Amino acid sequence: MCQRAQPWLGTLVSIRVEAASSVAAQAIGAAFDEIGEIHRRMSFHDPDSELSRLNATAHRAAQAVSSHLYRVLSASLALARASGGSFDPTVGRVLVERGHLPAPAGDAPDPGARWRDVSLSTDGRVRFRRPLWLDLGGIAKGYAVDRAIACLRRQGVAAAVVNAGGDLRSFGVRHTVWVRDPADPGGGVPLLETRNAAVATSAGYFNENPPHPAIVEPQTGAGLGDDGSVTVCARRAIWADGLTKVVLAHPAGSVSLLRRLGASAVLLDRDGGRHHVS
Repeated sequence: MCQRAQPWLGTLVSIRVEAASSVAAQAIGAAFDEIGEIHRRMSFHDPDSELSRLNATAHRAAQAVSSHLYRVLSASLALARASGGSFDPTVGRVLVERGHLPAPAGDAPDPGARWRDVSLSTDGRVRFRRPLWLDLGGIAKGYAVDRAIACLRRQGVAAAVVNAGGDLRSFGVRHTVWVRDPADPGGGVPLLETRNAAVATSAGYFNENPPHPAIVEPQTGAGLGDDGSVTVCARRAIWADGLTKVVLAHPAGSVSLLRRLGASAVLLDRDGGRHHVS
């Protein structure tokens, strides 16, 4: 196996592949190019990103967006609808207010704006019904992992693991997933084994801005994840990534949605408890 790592998406992304050395180097390079493209388009921090331009202009007129951004927005709104708003990509305003994201230039968002104020047209345009700030940090990383996996498959790689700071997907190889122990975040525990599956973990125990959690319940603003973690296993990383926030917000209420998407979840708490949701 050949492995490389690069900083993208606000974390360290590692790609491990099984292929001849010449093929491996080219495949890994192409996969990182794909991840870099998604990072540049969907970064909230970069004022020149496609997402930043959309946040500044889409309340004035419908804006044409790339296929990448359109797909992630489509998935975000589908998950928001299916979860009753427990996942909401318009949470950017709250995260800016709490110091987790930089304040963008331009019009301030409407405090009442929610996911229903984002409209996607069939011709690839996006329109906001009122000013708002989209933040795709809760789902775009999973999408980037999926795109990297698709790229590696096209390159003829026999087996691979892509890990973007806990958002992970593999094919052709059995992989043991380790997660941080909520009782001792400096240590890890083996949670499950995967093959041809995606896994994502969300938790609030590394919050660097107390008392304002970085993961919030969009409808109430309540902080999530301080008492433990949620790991979701799904077919695609985009769903695993987004679903972790839904399960953190409403573990019992997420069962039907997990089943609909062929996913399952494991909750770890600070007392050593392990609870399965599926």
